[in-house]
Formats: sequence, C-alpha cells, structure tokens
Amino acid sequence: MLGGVETRSVSPVFVGRAEELATLRDALARAAAGEPQALLLGGEAGVGKTRLVEEFATAAVGAGAVFALGGCVEIGADGLPFAPFSTALRALRRELPAELAAAAAGQEEELARLLPELGDAGARRHDEEGMARLFELTARLLERVAARRTVVVALEDLHWADASTRHLLAYLFRTLRTGRLVVLATYRSDDIHRRHPLRPLLAELDRLRTVRRIELPRFNREEVARQIAGIHAAEPEPTKVDAIFQRSDGNAFFVEELAVAAHEGSCNGLTDSLRDLLLVRVEALPESAQRVARIVAEGGSTVEYRLLAAVAGRPEDDLIEALRAAVNANILLAAPSGDGYRFRHSLVREAVGDDLLPGERSRLNRRYAEALEADPSLVPADQRVARLASYWYQANDAAKALPAVLAASVAARRRDAYSEQLRLLERAMELWDAAPADVRAGLRPVDYTASYPPCGCDPATTPLRYLDLMAEAAVAGRFCGERERAMKITRRALSILEEDDDPLRAAWFWTQRSRLVQALARGDGWQELATAQDLLRGLPPSEVHAEVLTNVANWSMLHQPGPEALAAAERAVQYARMVGTREIELNARLTLGVLTADAGDVEAGLAEMYEVKERSLEEGFPYVAGRAYVNLPAGLEAIGRSREAAPLLEEGAAFARRFGLLDTEAWVWSNLSESLGNLGRWQEAEQAAQNVFRHGRSAKPQGSGAICLAQLALGRGELAEARRQLDAAQAAFGSHDPMPQQWLPMAAVAVGIAASQGRLLDARAELGAALDAGTPPGTQQYGWPLLVAAATAEADARALPAAEQGRAETLDRILTAVKALTARAPLWLAHEQWVRAELQRAEGNDTPDTWTPVVTAFEQLERPYDLARVRHRLAGALLATDAADHRDRVTELLRLAHAVADHLGARPLTDAVTLLAQRARLSLAPGPGPKPVADPAEALGLTTRERDVLRLVSNGRTNRQIAEELFISPKTASVHVSNILAKLGVSGRGEAAAVAHRLGLFTSGTPSTPTEPATPTARTAG
Repeated sequence: MLGGVETRSVSPVFVGRAEELATLRDALARAAAGEPQALLLGGEAGVGKTRLVEEFATAAVGAGAVFALGGCVEIGADGLPFAPFSTALRALRRELPAELAAAAAGQEEELARLLPELGDAGARRHDEEGMARLFELTARLLERVAARRTVVVALEDLHWADASTRHLLAYLFRTLRTGRLVVLATYRSDDIHRRHPLRPLLAELDRLRTVRRIELPRFNREEVARQIAGIHAAEPEPTKVDAIFQRSDGNAFFVEELAVAAHEGSCNGLTDSLRDLLLVRVEALPESAQRVARIVAEGGSTVEYRLLAAVAGRPEDDLIEALRAAVNANILLAAPSGDGYRFRHSLVREAVGDDLLPGERSRLNRRYAEALEADPSLVPADQRVARLASYWYQANDAAKALPAVLAASVAARRRDAYSEQLRLLERAMELWDAAPADVRAGLRPVDYTASYPPCGCDPATTPLRYLDLMAEAAVAGRFCGERERAMKITRRALSILEEDDDPLRAAWFWTQRSRLVQALARGDGWQELATAQDLLRGLPPSEVHAEVLTNVANWSMLHQPGPEALAAAERAVQYARMVGTREIELNARLTLGVLTADAGDVEAGLAEMYEVKERSLEEGFPYVAGRAYVNLPAGLEAIGRSREAAPLLEEGAAFARRFGLLDTEAWVWSNLSESLGNLGRWQEAEQAAQNVFRHGRSAKPQGSGAICLAQLALGRGELAEARRQLDAAQAAFGSHDPMPQQWLPMAAVAVGIAASQGRLLDARAELGAALDAGTPPGTQQYGWPLLVAAATAEADARALPAAEQGRAETLDRILTAVKALTARAPLWLAHEQWVRAELQRAEGNDTPDTWTPVVTAFEQLERPYDLARVRHRLAGALLATDAADHRDRVTELLRLAHAVADHLGARPLTDAVTLLAQRARLSLAPGPGPKPVADPAEALGLTTRERDVLRLVSNGRTNRQIAEELFISPKTASVHVSNILAKLGVSGRGEAAAVAHRLGLFTSGTPSTPTEPATPTARTAG
C-alpha cells in the first residue's frame, strides 16, 4: 500500500568501490589470521562512506565475524564522551555476552565508565593516568573478546567525536598487538578545516605504519549512470545522466537527490545552491512533517520517540502521520536501536537546523530540556546529564544551564573524559556571571569538585566559588594534556588571588603551576613550590600543607637528594598524619624510604618501601603502589641486589598494565632492563627497554629506556647505535629540568663513546660538565659508574702522546670525586676499588695486588660483565710480571672472561681478551688448542707496512706526514689508511688509534676494554 507514496532514492545496487571494498576485505582476512587491523575511511559528506561500511558489514558477518557499529553523537555543537565506543561495546555485549563478561572480569568498575551495563563505576581517586588506565583496559578488553572470533568495530562520524573518543581511538591504533580485530573509523574530510580538532590526530595516525587510510573519491560518469539506473530500476537517458553528473559532480548523495527530483519532474526548478538542493524535498513535505523534521534536527543526531513526542506536543496519531511522511520521503529513518529517529543524511539535518530562526532554536532547546527534566527516562541514562546541559545552554538560560553544565562536568570526570570535563567547566565559567546570584549561592564545592582539597572551609556548606571552578578546570586540563589551557587558567586564578587573602588556595595553585611548568618544559618547578611553601608558613596544618610538602620532598629526591630532602620527607609524613590524608601519607613515606636508603640506612629504607607497597595494595591506592613498584626495585638495584629486584619489577609491570598506569609501566620496564642487564641477560634487557617505548606516553621514561639501549650498544661495541640512543635520551630529558639521575648516566655513556673513539679530550669535557653539575649525596649509584668510565678512559689512553697534557688534573679530579661519594654498600665499595685500580693503571703503577681485591669484591656480586672486565685487568697485570707460575691463573681468568663476553655479545671485551691470550701464547679453549698468534696485528690481518702506518696514525700524523716518514706518496698513505680502517672495523682515524692502543699494539702494557657505565636507575616523583 505504501509503495505508491514512498520515494526510493537509495540504489539497491552497490555501485563501484571495488578497490576500497577489497582493502576492507583484505583487512578482515588479516585480522582473521590474528593480525589486528586499523583503518580510517575518509570522504566528503554524501560521497558514500556509510553505504560502503554497510556493504563491508554484510561481507564481514557473512564471513563469520561479529560487527559492532558505533557512531559519534552530536548534540548541538557537542559530542557525547566515548559515545561511539559505548554503543559498539553495547553491541558486542548483545552479540557475545559470555565472551565480553569474561574479558571484563575483575575490571568491571573501571570499564563501566564506557559501558554502564557492566556495573557501578564507583568513586575513586582521579589522577593524570586515569584516562590512560581506562584506555589500556579497553584495549585489553577488545583483544580478549577478539581472541577466538573475528570482531569488527566500526566508528562513524569521527568529525563529531569528542576529545576523549579521539584520544582513545589513537591509543587503540597505536597499541593493539593481538586479537582478530578490525577497528574502522569514518570521518567527513571536507569538514576537517585547518583548526578542526581531528586534523592533528589524522596527521599523527598517518605516521603509523599499522594504520591504513582510505579516501573515498566521487563517482565517475559511468558509476553515476549505474547509480541512477539502480534508483529508477531502468536505464537512464544519456542526457539525463550528463546533467545529473555535471550538477552532482559525482557526489553519491547529490546524485540521489537530483535523480529523485528529475523523476518527480522538478529537476529544472532546482537552484544551484547546496542548501536549496538539500531543503527542496523537505519543503515538499506536509507542514506537520516539516515541523517534526525541524524538531528532530535540533534534538541531536538521534532523537528518541518518547522524547520527540513530549517536545512535539501533538496527538500521537498526528505525530505518527508526520513521521510516516518524512520516513517515506527518505528524509528521516528509524534509528538502529529501533526507539527513535534520525535524518537519513546529516547534511539534510544541518540544512534544516540552519534554516531555523534564532528564537525558534532556543525555544526548541528549552522544550527539549523541560521534557527531559520532567521525565529523565526519555533518554539513555549515560546520555542524560550531557544532553540536558546542552539543551539548557542552547536555550540561552544561564540559571538552568549553569547547574546542568556543572553536573555534566562531574559525569565526564567520572568517566575519565577530562577533555570534555574541561570544556564543560570553561562553559560554566562563561555562564557564571550571567547566572543569578541565588542560583550560584545554592551550588556547593562538594558536588562539583574532586581534585581541589578543602581550603579551610566545609565544602558541603560553603557556596561554590569561581576559584573552585578554575581549580577543577586546571586539574582537568593537566589530566587531559591541555597544559597550555591549564596554565592560562592557573595564571588567572593566581592573579585573582593577589587581591584575595587566601594563602591556602594560592599555595594550591602554585603547586599546580609547578607541575605545569615542568610538564611544559619551562623550568624545574622549584620556584613555584618554594612560593607555595612560603605562603603556608605559620598556618595550621591542612591537606594543602601535606600535599605541598610531599611535592617538595619528591622534587628534592629527584633534584637535590641529601639531608634537606630527607627532612622535607619527614615533615611531609608528619603533616599527612596530622590531617589524616592516608594516600598522601603513604606517598610521602615512600619518598622517605628512598631517601633513607640513599643516606646510608639501607635496610631501614628498604623496609619502609616494602611496607608502603603492601599497605597501598591493601588499602586500594594504585598510584602509590605503582610508585613503589618503581622505587623499591630501584633501591634494591642501587645496592646490587638485582636478583631480588627483577621479580618485583615483573610483578610491577603486570600491576601497572592491569590498572592502566602507562608511564609507571614504562618506568618499570626501564628499571627491569637495568636489572636484567646487570644479571647478564642482555637480550631480555634489550626487550625490556623496547617495551618502554611501546607503553610509555611521557618523554622521561623513554629517555631512561634510551639510556638502557645505549649502554647495551656500548657494551657490544655498536658505537653509532649508542650515540643515536644517547641523542634520543638527551632529547627526551631536555635541559629545562636537570636531575642527577639523568645527567650522570648520560655523561657516563658519553665518556664511554668518546673514549672508544679515541676522543679523550671530549671524554674529559663530558666528565667535567657532569662533575660541575654535581654528585649530591644519595647519587652514588649514578656517580660510581661515571667515575669508572672516566678512570678507564684515562688508563686506556695512557700511551697516547696527546693524553699527557691535562692527565694529572683529570686524575686528581676523579680522586676528589671518589672521596666525596659514599661506599657503604658492597657494590659501591667494589666500584670504589675499581676506580682506584684504574687510576693506578692510568699512572702505570697497577700490579696484581691492585686488581686482586677488585676481582674478589665483584665475585661476591651478581655482575657477570663487570666481573669479566676486572678479571681481564687482573690477567693483564699478572702477565706484566713475567712470572711463569701465573700462567695457569691467567688462563683461567681469561677463559672465564671470554666465556661471559662471548655469551653477551660484548665484542670489544671479547677481542681484548682474545688478543691478550694470543700475546701470551695462551689457549682459551678448555683443552690443548692450536698455536696462538703471537702478534695481535697479525690477528687483525695487518701487513707490516699497514702496522707502520697505524703506528703513525696513532701518533696523530697526517697522510702527508706519514708519506714523508715512510718515503711513500700521500696517495699510497691514504690507501693504507683506508685499508686499516676497514680491517679494524672503524670509521675514523681517532677510533683506529683508540683500538690500536686499547689492544696494546705499540706498547708493552695490557690491552683494555671500552668503558661500560652502569644503566641508570629510574624514579618517578609522583
């Protein structure tokens, strides 16, 4: 019966798109094989993105996959936080209820922020990693759901996406590694202007090799003809195809509209205006249907039937007739959920909305808001507050809009949608002065703020202040990464507080500013913390006191460890206990434990850290527990207890992953890399360091991971890679916030690289800069490896003529630094003995008695690579005595050192041990072996002439000087130098000289190994 009145504008035949559909099917096949796929589908409005997704969905379901569709929901100018993900997860729950329940087991409270059906989201501490935690849990949920069955998650209309949705999508695209999963997102490319918030995300995703981007073009003439034929169920006339193709320019939606208009005989009456083209069929509807269309256009991308009925205020039969007319004309469609209506195409909705009069728009929004207030069940519960806030705001009613917007900001915060919370709080600040005074007086901080500690007043009875909104907005900005906006808000707040005697609030804002200054790389944040401290002097204890003092203690631990830092941590613990802030107390106690251990009371400090870890786990403080999993193993590692640290770090990685503490996990992987490296598990250490870059968001843990990789590369003799990783670490740390745990390890690596390349003056310069910056008390775990590297460089260069000048001053400075560093732990004592032995070797005074206690000290520790190095030194010292009865001992030392170096792939140490054995005519094989090569130059394949040339290169001669001394031409000298560089496997003359002297080719001294500083210990400041 309806066939005669229904207008068919959609072709039943799928036209074109063969290449794009093939790409999607290929992604589906790859996903079915266990390789997750990420795709972006872009195209202008009306080009056919939705139709392509529908065809792909049919193909995917036909292949046995589960297809879950979610769309970004627009209300006015706003997008609902996480709306497409919530819808898609809801669809997955319907299709795979058991699988999704099992995948979410144990994390229902966190995941309820995306899918409320999983349970109550509950109350918890909000922090900077809250959103990252939710993202990580969502990624793992999708991977587990798609473990055995292919799942396609399609997200439409990304151009309307809220910031939280964009961030979550970017995170998924970067981190999905397993599962039979396809994630497809569509967006309207013609809407992505230069300042559109989606533009930076698209640029970022373009750089990911794992993301495929499809741009959907317009139809060509042949495809337009096929589309028209499908719409009319008959071959169109060529002239009509030409006319429609020319006017539509191949846009599929415009082809539909023009084809229908031509079929109805009104094609010639259409104007060239896009808006008129979109409205012509709407204006052909009965007036009642047009009125309903205008109401739907202002209600959002989808409007529930019951809400629409309440706003329309018409008899139900009349409303149904109006809707039927709009649906039959293909203007409106039933929503996929079946309980509402939406425009068939968003372009038509926008045109209808733009055609509303200003007063009409505000009146419709008021009616929506009033209907929703009267019956909140008219819309889904997870959309209610956001939609009510948008309706009242668009209605231009500040009295109603302010509390509604604030309620929406609270809902966004509970979902970790901090970007949306910030936008809503900024809107509330915009509405503040326009709202009546009695409305503002009825608002309470306890209802709308969470991150702002009480400042000497009861938040349940004191009226909400504008400064409270600014405080909450500043924290939301910091949490979502909008640090510039947060800094601007913080500056404004401090400007207001200059005329307001409120030192507690001012101190709190100065603490926030300190964090922002550090995050924005504009300083170390100390001046801001010092200002906060000054404001609190003489005031009664408060939560603000405890928080400021804890931040001061954490800052001091990282920047200026020592007695003052220890005292600051003790005060922070005391104040936290006085005001009863348990989480701040545990956080401060952890810092106190670190500083106690650094001060020399190692066991007491470790016991405190163990206690904090257990208490924070039991009492539900994941942030503090995450810090404990970083700092406790770091404390163990610093004193040489790597075997005890490693399992704790593995446990910490699992904990951080479970709670989505991404930066914490990155620090854990960095520290695990150090522990594994010191235990002689270099391959595992490299994998752990690579995990830092896969999981961390912030630059500093990535800088620490880069140092770990630089250390491993240096030990393997891969100097170019070590330099590259060192440069990456320096870029990650920057120069705005120097910390000893950064500059000392980086200096140690730089000294090692320079020494290995024969650049002794550069090595001395790196040492001098690091010592000028200082080795504060508590930094011995970083200072000792630097001094080992510097002393070794001086000893290795002893025979270089250019090294003589400045050597005495450098050795004296190293010795002064040795006396300043504590050596109470066995590892530190071993390092002190090692440095002193290298200093004696640098002066040519080392003997077997020099090295024997060093070897003995390292034999008590689990440091196989360091032990191999000092055994090699002892072997060389024994050989220098020319005592025949030492040969068995030397053979044993060299075989042990060679076995470790060969196992680790430490090529420079392997070569040095091998050449020393050859010079001594000793076999490294367990039994009788072949006669060793007496001359290490012969082992390198150097001819007699090349050895003469290398000797002169080592003495700093140019090619012309070499030619004059050896009576050859400069060209011949150049050829010899090139051959030598190739045989030594080096890239320059300085490095060749360093190799020659390190292997003892021209001296009677013992060959030496390249500098190998220890990996740094990573810590977080909380």
